[in-house]
Amino acid sequence: MSRNPLDNKLLASLPRLDFDALIQRSAVIELSQGTIVCEAGDEASEILFPISGMISLVVVMKSGKAIETATVGKEGVVSAMAGLGIYVSQVRAVVQISGSALRVHAAPFRKLVAASPSIGDLCIRYNETLLAQARITTACNALHAVEARFCRWLLQTGDRAGPEKITLTQEFLSEILGVRRTSVTDVARRISEAGIITYSRGVITVLDRKRLKELSCECYETMREQAPT
Repeated sequence: MSRNPLDNKLLASLPRLDFDALIQRSAVIELSQGTIVCEAGDEASEILFPISGMISLVVVMKSGKAIETATVGKEGVVSAMAGLGIYVSQVRAVVQISGSALRVHAAPFRKLVAASPSIGDLCIRYNETLLAQARITTACNALHAVEARFCRWLLQTGDRAGPEKITLTQEFLSEILGVRRTSVTDVARRISEAGIITYSRGVITVLDRKRLKELSCECYETMREQAPT
């Protein structure tokens, strides 16, 4: 598991002086699966630049039901808009795949943004990326079959967190996709029987990425086009 901040694409894109200033005011932390790093309705107190692993941004309804609207991996940042002022999160940010992240508390991050146009621009640009991802995910959830969405999600996860084995419970997967656990079980079984993945005791391993892409919906490529380069 990497702990090198330069593995985060946004941090690696910063001018050296800005990167060094940020590093001096931050720390690398470990993120365990299932940890809620920011709850919906709470003021964001820290900014996280994932180095490895992945964080889900989840909309939670009054009934308690939830669905994922975006994911953030080593290409992005969580709660960056806190750098522009007091920021109340509209989503729950929960660690979906364990990893590490560079953590900066909100107050010193705001000072960095005020002193650095590059860091400020980074916040705004990535917020637009997240909004685009949320719009695509909303359309995908409404228009595409569970199987296609499941395959799209596995491909996204491989891009953000690496191609290694993914450990997730059926409950987490059903929340991610906004469907019943039985639907997740049926889809995972069909794809597994086709020899595309293995899925056992909450561990998913992709065996045939090419065939997985063939089963995925168009949203996977659309989201790749929206991602920071």
